[in-house]
Amino acid sequence: MQKFISLVVIFMGLVVTTKAQTPSHETVLLETIYGTMKIKLYEETPLHKANFLKLVEAHFFDSLLFHRVINEFMIQGGDHLSKRAAKGDSLGHGDIGYTVPAEIVPKLIHKKGVLCAARESDDVNPKFASSASQFYIVMGRKRTMEELKKYEDRINKAHYTAAARAFLKTPDGARLKQTYNRLKNESKTDSAALVNAEIEKLIKAEHHKTPEYQFNEQQITTYTQFGGTPHLDGTYTVFGEVIEGLELIDKIAGVKTDERNRPLRDIRMKLSILK
Repeated sequence: MQKFISLVVIFMGLVVTTKAQTPSHETVLLETIYGTMKIKLYEETPLHKANFLKLVEAHFFDSLLFHRVINEFMIQGGDHLSKRAAKGDSLGHGDIGYTVPAEIVPKLIHKKGVLCAARESDDVNPKFASSASQFYIVMGRKRTMEELKKYEDRINKAHYTAAARAFLKTPDGARLKQTYNRLKNESKTDSAALVNAEIEKLIKAEHHKTPEYQFNEQQITTYTQFGGTPHLDGTYTVFGEVIEGLELIDKIAGVKTDERNRPLRDIRMKLSILK
C-alpha cells in the first residue's frame, strides 16, 4: 500500500481561510543524526493528535527512517518496514492495519514546517483517510504570484474533472453517456455532438455550484514570503508544526538520494514527548 504523496489535487471548491491555529499542550521532540526539532500538534485535529501521541508514547517511531525526501518539497517517514530495511529496499508501503479519518481544516495550510499525514491516492481513497503512521513535514519553497495563479487553475480544473466524474455516475449522466456512445457507434455524428454538448452543459452547471478557488491574502503572504506546498491544501490532513529546529528540514531534504528518493545514508528518528 503506497503512501506516496500525490501531486494531483482534486479540490472540492473549498475557499480556505487562515485563522490562527491552536497548538496542543504537548511538545514532541524529534531527534536525528542531523539534529533535533520540536513539534506542536493542533487541537483542531484531535483524531490525528491522539493517534500520533499514542504511537510516540509506544516508541513506535524509534529507529524508523526518513525513507522519502525531496528537496524543496518534503521529508517523509513513519513506515514501520523501514526499521529493518536493507539498503535499496523500496519503502513507503508499510501499513499498521488502520487509517485515521481525514481532518482537513481549511485554516491549516501547507506552509513550511507543518506536520501532515500521508495517505493512499485519490482513486482508492476518495475520503482522503490518513495513514495511521506515515507522515511528512513540509519544506516547500517560496512561490511567485504567477505560480499561485497556476495552482488555482489546476485546482479549478481538477474540480471540474471531479464534477464530471460524479455527474457521469448519476442515472441521468449514465443515460446520456450511453446514448452518446450508441450514436457515435452508429456514426450519427451530429446527434452524438448534440448529446455531448448537453452533457458538458450539465457538468458545467454542477461545477459552478461551488465558487472558483482562489488563495486568500494570508495564504498569498505565507507562500510568497515564507514558503510551502500550496497545491496540497485541502486534500491532506495538516495536524502540527515545527516550533523549533526548522533548519533540520532543509538538512534532511538536501541529502543525496536514490531513484526512489530514499536517502543513501539511513536517517533514523527518535520521537518522545517533552513533559
